[in-house]
Amino acid sequence: MKLPTPKWWYVRSGVPAPVTRALLTPISWIWAWATARRIARATPVDPGAPVICIGNLTAGGTGKTPVVRELLRLLRAQGVAAHGLSRGYGGIQQGPLQVDPSRHTAADVGDEPLMMAADGPMWISADRVAGARAAVTSGARVLVMDDGHQNPTLRKALSLVVVDGETRDGEWPLGDGSVFPAGPLREPLAVGLGRADAVILVLPADLPAPDPELVAMFAGKPVLVVRITPVAPPPPGPQLGFAGIGKPWKFERALKAAGCDLVEFANFPDHADYSQGLLARLADMAADPGAGLVTPEKDWVRLPPAWRERIKAWPIRATFEAPADLDRLLSELRL
Repeated sequence: MKLPTPKWWYVRSGVPAPVTRALLTPISWIWAWATARRIARATPVDPGAPVICIGNLTAGGTGKTPVVRELLRLLRAQGVAAHGLSRGYGGIQQGPLQVDPSRHTAADVGDEPLMMAADGPMWISADRVAGARAAVTSGARVLVMDDGHQNPTLRKALSLVVVDGETRDGEWPLGDGSVFPAGPLREPLAVGLGRADAVILVLPADLPAPDPELVAMFAGKPVLVVRITPVAPPPPGPQLGFAGIGKPWKFERALKAAGCDLVEFANFPDHADYSQGLLARLADMAADPGAGLVTPEKDWVRLPPAWRERIKAWPIRATFEAPADLDRLLSELRL
């Protein structure tokens, strides 16, 4: 059973759930040890093209997928044959497989790969090496790997870690420094940063600047700021919003900031399965106040086709605040 992201993970002062955190801490030590051991014992493979890894230091909800999508767009705009690579989380296909939006569903290949395949070549493979080799054979000259900072199987030409930059409403993106499941970190912060070439700090459009205290935690690594902005205004009229993403409350916050007349909001676990019954209940909840239904694009691609006609997607895009900083990093790859 999928569980929602614990909001207490992202609190570092006056920490709630102290007993829960204490009980989970020994498991987090085992998790960190197992991750470090797996990385240390691996021999990374060169697939025949540079691999740019867009990864996470935390368990999710950072804005990583929009960053991957934008980086692929920028590379393709420069004439580079850039292919995306994902493990296809949430899909039943193991790959290697090039995603075809005309015949694959989110249940086949996962929601994020399906969404990004609308823009250009996107591959899924449980075996990242096999997937990378298949993409290179198909013509890829650079691979952008969605997630995989803790996956040591591929040699990475550039490792960029994405961090949520929102530090309001008592939230701290790195929590109190605890590793999963006692906190949001996938591995100790210093260890994860040690393998990164740069940090991508993701901010919504309405926050003026990164928190200096947060930036100081990145141990002098280059920091690239990315802004997340809506592609269009939210749907007009009263709306019932729902989201099954890493931090669904961020989607709710963004809708309100954009002026959406939000009458109610429903949170679900990341990559939630939307059954016919659940969607019918949401529609009934919206019917009473005469509201429409709105969800993130990543959730919308998981909906049954008939429900996509009844529910609005609210897409977002990522924009690099200083593209020259990204260009400097990419220039070292000699693409």
